[in-house]
Amino acid sequence: MNQSRKHERVIVFDVNETLLDIETLNPFFERAFGDARVTRQWFAELILYSQALTLSGSYSPFGQLAVAVLKMIAEIKNVSLTANDLDDFKDHMGRLPAHKDAAPALEILKSSGFRLVTLTNSASEAGQAVLQKAGLSHYFEKQFSVDAVKRFKPAPETYSSVASALGTDAGSLRLVAAHTWDTLGAMAAGWKAALLTRPGNAPLPVGDQPDIVEKDLLAIAHRILSIDH
Repeated sequence: MNQSRKHERVIVFDVNETLLDIETLNPFFERAFGDARVTRQWFAELILYSQALTLSGSYSPFGQLAVAVLKMIAEIKNVSLTANDLDDFKDHMGRLPAHKDAAPALEILKSSGFRLVTLTNSASEAGQAVLQKAGLSHYFEKQFSVDAVKRFKPAPETYSSVASALGTDAGSLRLVAAHTWDTLGAMAAGWKAALLTRPGNAPLPVGDQPDIVEKDLLAIAHRILSIDH
């Protein structure tokens, strides 16, 4: 391990919902299901079944699983999805926009000397492409995907693989994520964590608690500067 980089502070960003706005899928779900709230149901079940696959020793790329869960929900709700519907959904998934607070927060942290990387459940090429389209990819030194270990977050291997690839110890890593299941996994791996409570997300009052909890990325960036810099 390169000793000069072992203890450098690294901030690892989740991508979906943390940096990219999944609620831009609402018009699709409103049109296809007659209810924009199905966006939240779909995303929650996507995470549920990604973790179920990992626990059962199986794996399917996140994009394929996203479509499979969409089809499952449609069957449950007796909704018929056409091939055009599925193409429209995939198109929206491939061009999720950045949240407005993402770029300013990343700029603050990068200009302050932090190493910035991502860790996403999305497959490598898909995750890199959507960040590029959203105008955020240039902020990151590396973009990691669970595809490398074929296990979804919060499996321990997803976090340890990042520490190993970066050549840094777990105590120098901090996850920023909008999901408590992700912060729990990171803290179990020895990382620090910052929870971003975007609408639809909140802390879980059991288990390890992140030392930073804020409603927007700019507030998280300033808290990180005060604690980790």
